[in-house]
Amino acid sequence: MDHHEQVRQQLIKSVSGLSDEQLNTRAAKGSWTIAQVLEHLYLIETSIAAMIAHTVKHGESQPVEEKPIHLTVDRSKKVEAPDFARPDNRFFTRHELEEKLHQSRQRLRQITEQANPADLEAKSFPHPIFGPLNLKQWVEFVGYHEQRHLAQIEEIKAQLP
Repeated sequence: MDHHEQVRQQLIKSVSGLSDEQLNTRAAKGSWTIAQVLEHLYLIETSIAAMIAHTVKHGESQPVEEKPIHLTVDRSKKVEAPDFARPDNRFFTRHELEEKLHQSRQRLRQITEQANPADLEAKSFPHPIFGPLNLKQWVEFVGYHEQRHLAQIEEIKAQLP
């Protein structure tokens, strides 16, 4: 099983016992709720899937060196979420969020399974921190990004009343 699939299973397991109220409880002033973290993961995965689909279809081959994307899990370096990936400040249900995450993962799988593997290696798109990443690394990034936020979710859970 791919790393990003393992992390997704851990993520769903981590929140499976939480109520909708717990998911939407802000543990600290100015921080996201667990529901907002999950919404953020959905927004990121959806945009990455769309970018991969577009780049596979329209992008030029621009091979790039692999980057150390595993460093994404280092939470000592704070990163501001891009505007398109900031979650709404509203009440989310666990069912709604699990459904959204299922849809975004299905879309990512569909795109990567239909793509020519050579295109995933040869075509690239810039990442705001790592610079140009090939599309295969973008898929791997989804897992590391979720792993980073899984640690955040565990911290929030520990602070819940």
